[in-house]
Amino acid sequence: MKLIFASHNENKAKEIRSLLPQHIELLTLSDMQLLEEIPETADTLEGNALLKASYVNDRFGLNCFADDTGLEVHALNGAPGVYSARYAGSSKDPEANIALLLKNLANVEDRSARFRTSIALYWNGEQHFFDGIVNGHISKIRSGSDGFGYDPVFIPENSTRTFAEMTLQEKNQQSHRARALEKMIDFFE
Repeated sequence: MKLIFASHNENKAKEIRSLLPQHIELLTLSDMQLLEEIPETADTLEGNALLKASYVNDRFGLNCFADDTGLEVHALNGAPGVYSARYAGSSKDPEANIALLLKNLANVEDRSARFRTSIALYWNGEQHFFDGIVNGHISKIRSGSDGFGYDPVFIPENSTRTFAEMTLQEKNQQSHRARALEKMIDFFE
């Protein structure tokens, strides 16, 4: 079974491929020769996921899904949230995003946060949504070299390590994306 993931993000695709059953072949936008960026103009994670999945479904008429993920920091009233990738500007620079986040939390005691992923799936012409959440907190310094995005500063609850200090397998046992994807896989089965 082939399934299109409406993204160019190879880091996300790598995580997703490691979780999917072997009978599902994941194709990215690059595999489909769709090189343009799909606008993410909604004001919710669900809305952005739906925009991307709808775009691909309209273009190819095939089963597809998209995700949008946000880091929601309690002390920042849920920011960066839907703007997580563009927190420090439109260049989507992860290092600048982390630097701005750490600056904005410099004198803040409550560093609680959560990662939330929303998946929009087009399956046989019908829309379906799946969410995954992992609670944790923001560390005071970057740590670890694996992962991507905010992984070097996010420590999930019941852990002393950031996502960037974990192997892909360890991260996938508890991550927001893995939790949303598990729900989608359960839907397939």
